[in-house]
Amino acid sequence: MTGSPSDVDALLGILDLEPLEINLFRGRTITPDGGRVFGGQVVAQALVAARRTVEAERVTHSLHGYFLLGGDPRVPIIFDVDRIRDGRSFTTRRVVAIQHGQAIFSMSVSFQVVEEGLQHQGAMPDVPAPEDLPSDDAWRDKLMARFPSAAKRDWMALRPLEVKPTSLDPAYLGAPGARPSMWLRTRGPLPDDLPTHQAVLAYASDLALLQAALLPHGKSVFDRDLQVASLDHALWFHRPFRADDWLLYTQESPTAAGARGFCRGEIFTRDGTLVASAAQEGLMRPVSPR
Repeated sequence: MTGSPSDVDALLGILDLEPLEINLFRGRTITPDGGRVFGGQVVAQALVAARRTVEAERVTHSLHGYFLLGGDPRVPIIFDVDRIRDGRSFTTRRVVAIQHGQAIFSMSVSFQVVEEGLQHQGAMPDVPAPEDLPSDDAWRDKLMARFPSAAKRDWMALRPLEVKPTSLDPAYLGAPGARPSMWLRTRGPLPDDLPTHQAVLAYASDLALLQAALLPHGKSVFDRDLQVASLDHALWFHRPFRADDWLLYTQESPTAAGARGFCRGEIFTRDGTLVASAAQEGLMRPVSPR
């Protein structure tokens, strides 16, 4: 199931939304073989739609979205952008993703003029370098052996990305242990513009984050005795970066309650620079095994 640079081209293709009218865009899907549209794809496409309505010199600094319905991969997604406010320093947009006449996702996005100010950040965890870890085929094969249904249902979303968990027993396998983390990058080069790299990171930021809330319980998103789904997603961009260079995505879950798990993530460049932070709450509802 290894991807290739052509899968990166496919990802860039779905991020190149078709303009239909002022503030109205149409997006295709990267998962045409059934199941649901990958949540990170909808987040990334909504970000691109909002970006298309904003002055080029303003950069995305945060987004906050809610997953309302599972996306249908058989039909396009319409993105309707509401130009909430254009201020002197900040620009705010609201995006609604629509299929079959219903909203499946809504998101607010904020953009800012580039400014200088005070800076600080936390330290990156001490983890093995990506070159010192097995190929991503090794852990994918291990995952497929334990959860055969995962190959058909979820792995199209990963094809444009090279992913290397830093643990020998990665978080997807559901073993309790240390704070999960993974190195990731696209399988081929990306254009030089920052908005493209931000959209690609928005796509990747939905990977495995909810798994951090299942890890303390020895469970996996693929377990059949759980109904697991992302409820919301937030992402903050702190500094410029490239998504075609290795990025370390660390994840943690401080709490789970009410059939929901809350998760946080931090994304570092390999030199230890914190470039983005993520947060997500997801449904973790026990069900009778099918």
